[in-house]
Amino acid sequence: MDLIKMTAHELRDKLIAKEISSEDITRAYIDRINKVEDKVNSYITLTTNEALYKAKEVDTKRVNGEELGELAGIPIAIKDNICTKGVKTTCASKMLEDFVPPYSATVADKLSSSDIVLLGKLNMDEFAMGSSTENSYFHKTMNPWDLTRVPGGSSGGSAAAVAANEAVFTLGSDTGGSIRQPAHYCGVVGMKPTYGTVSRYGLVAFASSLDQIGPLTKDVKDMALVLNAITGYDKFDSSSANIKYADYTEGLNKDIKGMRVALPKEYFSEGIQPEIKEKVLNVAKELEKMGAIVEEVSMNMTDLALPAYYLISSAEASSNLARYDGVKYGYRAKNYDNLIDLYKKTRDEGFGKEVKRRIMLGTYALSSGYYDAYYKKAQQVRTLIKNEFNQVFEKYDIILTPTGPTTAFKIGEKRNNPVEMYMNDICTVPINIAGVPALSMNCGFDSNNMPIGVQFISKAFNEKTILNLAYAYEQNVKLPRIEPQL
Repeated sequence: MDLIKMTAHELRDKLIAKEISSEDITRAYIDRINKVEDKVNSYITLTTNEALYKAKEVDTKRVNGEELGELAGIPIAIKDNICTKGVKTTCASKMLEDFVPPYSATVADKLSSSDIVLLGKLNMDEFAMGSSTENSYFHKTMNPWDLTRVPGGSSGGSAAAVAANEAVFTLGSDTGGSIRQPAHYCGVVGMKPTYGTVSRYGLVAFASSLDQIGPLTKDVKDMALVLNAITGYDKFDSSSANIKYADYTEGLNKDIKGMRVALPKEYFSEGIQPEIKEKVLNVAKELEKMGAIVEEVSMNMTDLALPAYYLISSAEASSNLARYDGVKYGYRAKNYDNLIDLYKKTRDEGFGKEVKRRIMLGTYALSSGYYDAYYKKAQQVRTLIKNEFNQVFEKYDIILTPTGPTTAFKIGEKRNNPVEMYMNDICTVPINIAGVPALSMNCGFDSNNMPIGVQFISKAFNEKTILNLAYAYEQNVKLPRIEPQL
């Protein structure tokens, strides 16, 4: 029995049946980390000693018949921009290299109260700004399918850890595709829930109106289980949705007859790698065989999403990152002449190149004389994009698109061309702009044996429909469970 290759729901069933222990699983994952982590570099901080202690504690509770959460005893890892009390939260930045939060994010507390086992904190692009995890202050993360390629970003460490079997599942954050794009590159399941369904309390802010925490898992059923554990209203988050949340596992079945699926032609235009287009259109054909109604539609606002996103996100980043001044916490420059000099030198030394680029762009967009021309205009475009999604969802249950225009590119290939790097988000940013949920899952491989992701999008708070369709596709098509050879 190879424990590291099993899904969370398979492990859960064996734990409940007392065929294995949490300590067994945790030791198996620690052994795996020791074996491959020097190749993949998924983690920034490891908490293996604490993980073993927690696993033994959960096993004792189980033996004593105490009530446990569904995911009790499952070893996981969390992106390093989600606060964990007593464990470093660095945002992969020199600015927060030694920061240990005095509190935990709501999602971390929810998982902790469910008795999960935390293996550590995962690498990312600095302050979640990037599409390749090459912007980390600590090290680059490699794609487990090809160690010369990127795992995507900014949640590259989160995706790579699941693909490399270094965690059963992980949490990431998605501001413009930062869960779904690395899920596409690494061949795992990644979901951005509806804005407001998962608390952002304790998530270090990049762009507050776009950021959303979500899971990366091995299959769709695991995704439903993890969403059950982390969604819900939170009084500490002013944007949290105070609604009744579904049990996402209840809607999982193979029946999608009559479901209406839209194929927006703008997502299949020039710039999409031919193999990706072919595989994603094959998904549409499979859904038709299963009884879904698939029709082509037009979403004319798609091309405007990327510039609107980079203006809005950079403007909000400029505001959010102003708190890092070397006074209260974080990195402080050692030599300075006065308070203004302290601010300047701390930020110059503490922030990386990409973070500085986005702060400068955002500050410019918010400055006097330019606010109306840039930031205000981007927000108006945002409304148009959201309205267009709502119009499509009046007729269709799901929008089906590629997750990204290409498969994973070589490390260093796009570092010196930020605009080309930004174009990798073209299929994902409209979803964050609109605030709707979307899931990426593997639908095959290209000629270089690199994973290809298909993206399912639905209206706000309709995660259950996405999960049902994704589960039906996964179970009916039964793609072979191929794993990277490390």
